[in-house]
Amino acid sequence: MTASVPGELLVMGAGTIGCYLGGRLAAAGVPVTLVGRPRTLDAVATRGLTVTDLDGLKAHVAAGQMRLAQQVPAGARPALVLLCVKSGATAEAAAQLAQALPAGSVVVSMQNGISNAATAAQAGPGLVVLPGMVPYNVAELGPGAYHRGTAGRLVAQQHEALAPWLPVFEAAGVPLDVVADARPVQWGKLLLNLNNPVNALSGLPLRAELMERGYRRCFAALMEEALGVLSRAGIAPAQVAALPPRKLLAILRLPSPLFRIVAARMLKIDAKARSSMADDLALGRRTEVDALSGEVVRLAQAHGMAAPRNARMVELLDVWPAQPRKLAPAQMVEALGL
Repeated sequence: MTASVPGELLVMGAGTIGCYLGGRLAAAGVPVTLVGRPRTLDAVATRGLTVTDLDGLKAHVAAGQMRLAQQVPAGARPALVLLCVKSGATAEAAAQLAQALPAGSVVVSMQNGISNAATAAQAGPGLVVLPGMVPYNVAELGPGAYHRGTAGRLVAQQHEALAPWLPVFEAAGVPLDVVADARPVQWGKLLLNLNNPVNALSGLPLRAELMERGYRRCFAALMEEALGVLSRAGIAPAQVAALPPRKLLAILRLPSPLFRIVAARMLKIDAKARSSMADDLALGRRTEVDALSGEVVRLAQAHGMAAPRNARMVELLDVWPAQPRKLAPAQMVEALGL
């Protein structure tokens, strides 16, 4: 690490994203505290933290190089907090941060969805909460092992406190870009994340799922419905993928032999990649579908519209604990009324 480290970094929510980002930064010499569930922390305490990526990187951080805690440690004074909990835990996590940290502590929401930064700011008075976006997929390969399976650069809303961190993130291999308004970027990412419930219900790795035209049709239908809602709401999503959303729709609907050729860049996903929502289903946890498809449904309702396909996807994920079953492409197509 040649960049000067501004201070300690605290990861609130040591899940797949939190462990990957915390692991990369800790491997580069940043003092990192991971706050998370016992299942994750016990594995890290025993094995250390190993982070890998599709480009062949492998880094290992010994447990003794990081601070591990189930709650924000008393007296913690991090220079930066990355909020990486699941959307449903945002308010509780922010309240804990606000109680434990000094007023003015800077928190970047590295979470899916649109509303988490606002929820955290409301639940954690005194915190400076900035919206952010994680563009890539991270999978837990085993206890203490986290793998980035797709590419991209982190994004956060611009703030003076982030300036000294930018060279640190760059040197650690998790480059961070700042923007004046993160909301278009968040919506752009949400459109891509509408594949998460499709992937979770397919039971397949991401690349294998995307090679099935039926699943791609479902993903495209969810995205097209969301784009209609965004247009009515006057929101222009940023281009987060290699292609603008409308062009991506056309490519997703191509027959698979053509899709394989045209979408070669899009398919640069290694075989280990899968959605975090699939991990949630496998572990019997509540998913973030309400922060994705549910956000589309709420925006539609606010503008006198309906978003029946995204609403149906919320239903399918919500009933999973009582009716766990993978959906074949034809079954999912039928469920969405395509």
